[in-house]
Amino acid sequence: MATNDTISDMLTRIRNATLAKHQTTAIPATKMTLSIARVMKQEGFIADFEETGESIDRALVVALKYEGKNRQSIIKRLKRVSKPGLRVYSNSKELPRVLGGIGIAIISTSKGIMTDREARKQGVGGEVLCYIW
Repeated sequence: MATNDTISDMLTRIRNATLAKHQTTAIPATKMTLSIARVMKQEGFIADFEETGESIDRALVVALKYEGKNRQSIIKRLKRVSKPGLRVYSNSKELPRVLGGIGIAIISTSKGIMTDREARKQGVGGEVLCYIW
């Protein structure tokens, strides 16, 4: 099924899979979802991801991460900030801090998709895609 907002779709699929305590979830693969998955893996929110399928049927299989014997998800909350109907931009000096630095904001900059910390370090701003904590 085609969707207009692939980022919201990705976040919703991850949120639903963590609530159901699934090991993996499949997400339609795009350049944007691959970049976001790469950042989430670097920051330790997901265990791993891999791209499967060919051309139209490409999918991103994301392995989720849990902790403790009760299998609590590492991801407590995912929040989409910039939406197709209302884009949210921020310059390098006003980039948001999520829970005082505990969480991350994923930013789409001219230098690629990165966390708020990396964007601050490089002195670039951009579109605030989502918050994860």
